Amino acid sequence: MQTFTSVRGKAAPMLAANIDTDVIMPKQFLKGIDRNGLDRGVFFDQRFLSSGDPNPDFILNKSDWQPARFLVVGPNFGCGSSREHAVWGLKQLGIRALIGTSFAGIFFDNCRRNGILTIKLNDAEFQQLAQTISAPDSNELGIDLGAQQIQLQDGHSISFEIDALSRNALLSGLDAIGSTLQRADQIRQFEQQHLGENPWLA
Repeated sequence: MQTFTSVRGKAAPMLAANIDTDVIMPKQFLKGIDRNGLDRGVFFDQRFLSSGDPNPDFILNKSDWQPARFLVVGPNFGCGSSREHAVWGLKQLGIRALIGTSFAGIFFDNCRRNGILTIKLNDAEFQQLAQTISAPDSNELGIDLGAQQIQLQDGHSISFEIDALSRNALLSGLDAIGSTLQRADQIRQFEQQHLGENPWLA
C-alpha cells in the first residue's frame, strides 16, 4: 500500500450531502475482473457529457483544480452500497485524502484499508476550509499526517485527529495483513504455546 506521510496538492470542493458510492462509481464499471480502468468510472455521469466529452462545468474538469489530490466533501460522503470499487477508482484518479465532517462507515473503512486518508473536521473548521479551497487562488493544501495538520496556503493550519492504528498503517504503507504481520513473532509464540497446552489440536 502507498505510504502517506506529507502530501501537497490541490483540493476540490464537492460539498453536496449524501454523495453515494453509486455516484462515485456507477454500476457499469463493476463488470471487470480486475481493478484496471476504474479511474475513468469515478463520477462518470458528472465528469462526462452524453457525447463522451468532458463536462466543463464539473469541478474536477476545471483547470484551476487539476490535478486534484484532495476532495473536500459534504456530510455522509460514500453512503449507499458498500462497493470498494469506489475507493479503488478514487485512488487510481490520484485522490490521496478526503476531508469532511462525516463519512459512511463501510466507505470510511475501505478508504483507510486502501491508503486514502479520511479526515473528519468539526463544522466550523470544515466551513473555513471549504470556503478557502473553493477559490482557485487558495485551493492548494499540504497534509502532514505525522503532525496531523492540514496546512493552508496563507500559513494557517488545521489540526485533525486520527486513531493510532490507522495513522501508523498509513505512515508505513501497511494494509490490514501487513499490520498483522508486524506481530508475526508474537503470533508464532502464541501458536506454539497454545498447541503445547492443547496438543490434541495438532
